[in-house]
Amino acid sequence: MGGFFTGRTLADLGRGLRSGTETARDLVAGALDSVDPDLNAFAHLDPEGAAAAARKADEELASGTDRGPLHGIPVAVKDIIDVAGLPTGMGSAHFAGHVAEADAACVAALRSAGAVIVGKTGTQEFAFGATGDVSASGPVRNPRDRERMSGGSSSGSAAAVAAGTVPLALGTDTGGSVRIPSAFCGVAGFKPAHGAVPAGGVFPLSPSLDHVGVLAGTAADCLLAYEALTGPLARDGAEGAGEPLGRAAWIEPPAADPEVVRTVRALVPDAPAEPLDFAGLREVFLAIEFSEAYDVHAERIAAAPDRYLPVTRGRLEEAGRMPGWRLVRALRERDRYAAEIAALLDRYDLLAMPTMPITAPKIGATECEFGPLTALLVSLTSPWNVLGLPALTIPAGTVGGLPAGVQLVTRRGAEDVLFRAAERLARG
Repeated sequence: MGGFFTGRTLADLGRGLRSGTETARDLVAGALDSVDPDLNAFAHLDPEGAAAAARKADEELASGTDRGPLHGIPVAVKDIIDVAGLPTGMGSAHFAGHVAEADAACVAALRSAGAVIVGKTGTQEFAFGATGDVSASGPVRNPRDRERMSGGSSSGSAAAVAAGTVPLALGTDTGGSVRIPSAFCGVAGFKPAHGAVPAGGVFPLSPSLDHVGVLAGTAADCLLAYEALTGPLARDGAEGAGEPLGRAAWIEPPAADPEVVRTVRALVPDAPAEPLDFAGLREVFLAIEFSEAYDVHAERIAAAPDRYLPVTRGRLEEAGRMPGWRLVRALRERDRYAAEIAALLDRYDLLAMPTMPITAPKIGATECEFGPLTALLVSLTSPWNVLGLPALTIPAGTVGGLPAGVQLVTRRGAEDVLFRAAERLARG
C-alpha cells in the first residue's frame, strides 16, 4: 500500500513547494491520480476546482505571498461539511443532489490558509455510527485490509489519508468519529476541545458532542492543520521533570482484546493505572447523543423514514424512545464527571489508553467476542466528547497485521502536552 503522499509530511511538501521542486498543481495531480475507486474513500472529486485553486496557490507563492504550512496542500473534506458548489450528500438518500451554497467555517479557514480542496470523503449516514460501512454510497474499505471496515463516521477521510491519496483531511467527531477510523486505518487523528474549531456549515448530529477534527499521517501534521484552523497553540509548559511524556496516567479499558492492550500499554509501561467509570459515562453519552440526534431528525424521519438506511433508521427510532428524564439526569451527571476528570488532570498531564479496544472487524460485522460493535467502538472515545476534552490518536503498532492506536487526552488549553508526548512516542 502506498499512494502519492505516503510517508511525506506537510513540512516535506512545503519545502518542495517553496524550493520550486514541486508545484501545487503537481500535488493536486498526484492526489487525483492516486485515487483508488475500490476503497470508496471519496463521495465526490473536484478536479476543476482543485486545479484552479492550485494555480492560484502557485501564483501566490511565485509573487511572494505565503499563507503558511497548508499553502498549496491538497485536503479532503468529510461529506457532512459544506464546500461551496460541491454536493453535501451526508451519506444519505435524503440529500441526493444537494449542493452547498457556501463554505463551512472550517473550510473557509482552510482556504484562507492556502489549502486546496480536492473532494468530499465518504461518511457513515448522517455521521450516526462508528463502522464506516453504512452509507448510501456503500462501505469505505480499509486500505490496510480491504475486507475490513475503515471505522466511522469519518471513514473516507481516514482511508484517503491512510492510502496516501491526500496528506490531510477534515472530519467530525461526536463519539469518536475522527479517532476511530484513524486508529483502524493507522493514521493520526485529533479531536480538539469542544468548540475550538467552529462547526458552522457542518450538518449536526449532536451539537453538544460534535467536534470538527483533523486527520493526517502524523501528529505533527495534525498540529499544523489545527493551528491553521484556530491560530497558534498555547504552550502549556506542564511536564514532569525527567518524565518523557510528562505525568501520564493509564486508563484500563473495560473490555478489549488483550493483545491490543498489551501493545498500547508497552508505550507507557510506567504510567500508574487510574479508574474511569466507562459505564456511567456511556449512559450520559447515549442520553445526550440520542436526544439531540432525534431533535435534528424528528421531522425528516416522520415524513420519509424509508429514505434512511435500515441501521440508521433503527438507531433513530431507538433515539426517539429516549425519555426526557434521562437527558436531565445525564446533564447533571456530566457536570459531576467533568469535576472528577478535572481533579484527575490536576494530578496528571495526560491520560493514555487504547483508542480502539479491538482491531478493525470485517465489513458488515455487528458483534465480536468482546461484545456488540455499536457500543464497543465508542467505548474508549466517547467519554472525551461528553467532557469536551482534547484527544489525539496516533499509531501504536500492529496486532495481527492490523493497526492499533494509542489515545492521549488532556485538559483544554494543554493541547501542546498531547503533541509533545506524541512526538516522543513516535521517536520510540
